[in-house]
Amino acid sequence: MPAAAMGTRRKPIRIVMLTMITHRTTMAATVLTMTTVITITTIIMTRTAVMPTITAIPMLMAASKARARPRRLAVARARAVKQAAAQPIGGHDAMNESEAAALYRLMTWLSPSFPVGAFSWSSGIEWAVEAGDIVDAASLRDWLAAMLGQGPGFCDGVLLAHAHRAASSRDEAGLREIAELASAFSPSRERQLETSAQGRAFIDIARAAWNREGLDRMVACCDGAIVYPIAVAVVCAAHEIPLAITMQAFLHALTSNWISAGARLIPLGQTDSQRVLAMLEPTVASTAKRALQASLEDLGSATFRADLASMRHETQYTRLFRS
Repeated sequence: MPAAAMGTRRKPIRIVMLTMITHRTTMAATVLTMTTVITITTIIMTRTAVMPTITAIPMLMAASKARARPRRLAVARARAVKQAAAQPIGGHDAMNESEAAALYRLMTWLSPSFPVGAFSWSSGIEWAVEAGDIVDAASLRDWLAAMLGQGPGFCDGVLLAHAHRAASSRDEAGLREIAELASAFSPSRERQLETSAQGRAFIDIARAAWNREGLDRMVACCDGAIVYPIAVAVVCAAHEIPLAITMQAFLHALTSNWISAGARLIPLGQTDSQRVLAMLEPTVASTAKRALQASLEDLGSATFRADLASMRHETQYTRLFRS
């Protein structure tokens, strides 16, 4: 066959083969595309179906935990109560027997209801109100702060501290000297009558209701000269009540009695009275600290106006108090 004829006949064959290859390629691409779409769709559908399941599992777990939490808290509380009940008395939040007894007795002996007649005495405050030195809560607070820090409060605290130490160590000679000094240290007749009457009443009631071995001997060695701070010191030492808490309780009772007298004389409401007592808390604490560290040579008073008030009260025209 001639070459030209052969070329003419081969051309359609190449075209057909190319067309078939192209068609097959297109079909393959179409099939690949369809397969890819189906696969992607399947993955998407699968993920869509799985996602609610994955999301639902934590929700079910959270709901289960929420239901279990109150039960765990209840069990924990019950366990804590059981452990607290089983804990022996005497831990950090509990007092031992002697500490509880000391607190109980101090609260009794130095409360306003203990019958020593403290409500009958004002320590010269009645004259200070009459003279216009005390007219309201503020002036009462200033007056009492001076009496505590530089007057009878500090002096009584020093005498109480030394008498308590002498009685605790069974130093009878030293206790007698301190008792005599305390009786002679009153600046006026009425103040001496006030402190000695309360001291004698305190000793008599304590011996009648709270007697203790050795208390009678301590009282006897004072030779009858027992003023109020000495009486408190001797009784507390006989009952082995620590000096530090005795001092705090004594000064608190002394201050409370002075405020009670001022409240009746000014007059002053209950809320203002408590405010005065609260504002005097630092003064009571500092006075107690100084009195515990002071020697008998440190005794002294600088409250001349208060001393004059206790003297002039004796000749006051109208009186509600005995001093």
